[in-house]
Amino acid sequence: MTSAPQFLVPAVMPEEDELEQSLRPRRLAEFVGQERIKEQLAISLDAAKGRDEALDHVLLVGPPGLGKTSLAFIVREELGVGIRCVAGPALERKGDMAAILTSLERHDVLFVDEIHRLNRAIEEILYPALEDFRLDIIVGQGAAARTLTLDLPPFTLIGATTRTGLLTTPLRDRFGMTFRLEYYEPKELGTIVRRSARILDVEIAEDAADEIARRSRGTPRIANRILRRVRDVAQVKHDGKITNEVAREALDLLEVDGDGLERIDRALMETILVKFGGGPVGLSTLAVALGEEQDTIEDVYEPYLLQLGFLQRTPRGRIITELGRERFGARGEDTKLF
Repeated sequence: MTSAPQFLVPAVMPEEDELEQSLRPRRLAEFVGQERIKEQLAISLDAAKGRDEALDHVLLVGPPGLGKTSLAFIVREELGVGIRCVAGPALERKGDMAAILTSLERHDVLFVDEIHRLNRAIEEILYPALEDFRLDIIVGQGAAARTLTLDLPPFTLIGATTRTGLLTTPLRDRFGMTFRLEYYEPKELGTIVRRSARILDVEIAEDAADEIARRSRGTPRIANRILRRVRDVAQVKHDGKITNEVAREALDLLEVDGDGLERIDRALMETILVKFGGGPVGLSTLAVALGEEQDTIEDVYEPYLLQLGFLQRTPRGRIITELGRERFGARGEDTKLF
């Protein structure tokens, strides 16, 4: 019996992706938050431009949605160079990497998202390219094989990862700068929400922007996503202006609670608390119980729950903390999750 063909559906539709791009900051001065990173990066950018050199290779680390891709495009904009973007898992053959490297112009930026998922063969091509701007190609096989060396123009690799521990040491050591992006404060997110509202040409009250920011789990991407959905509610059910009442109504409709937790977050906590007595429970078991991928749980849902102190990772598995039990109830029947 043959299985039905499966189709890959983009997580973001083209028009939604275009809107997301319009909300991204273009220059370093427009980028809100991450002040330490901005200060260090600004100095390095000015120094590279002053010496007419390629910027040193940059590794950006942090949970999804904190601005790693935005920073890569800002570097490109500040340097006035081109950029090539690729996802680590998409690079399967050495020829793919070679084609990208040979197409780069002088001082261009190569942005590799999910760089921790590069396969080892691709990494081996990158080593001489990153250190000596050289591409070694093996021509032929067996005794007749020889190495052809191509010179590459100086370029900057910007790698983004949510899992720095999965990077091999040789690759990690070739980055001259490593920046870890932290979750944003509500005040910073409020500034981002107001800026995005101006770009979207929607009127928003100060307290409504603060309410959205408070429930955005410290993540600009989520803040912008919630803002777009709140805008829809304001347009369809009200006069288009986002007041605090409209924002609360929309957030309740989206099932985003006061801590910024969504349905899947609460389901994860409920599963550990009710089905597994608060833990410990292994990641693979938890993934099966939730019907989610392990990587999604580990990279998307858990970081914020860990940040809030509701969840803890231990060698034996995930457990609910005392703070988590206070928040969700000591017993499953007492837990108000939905």
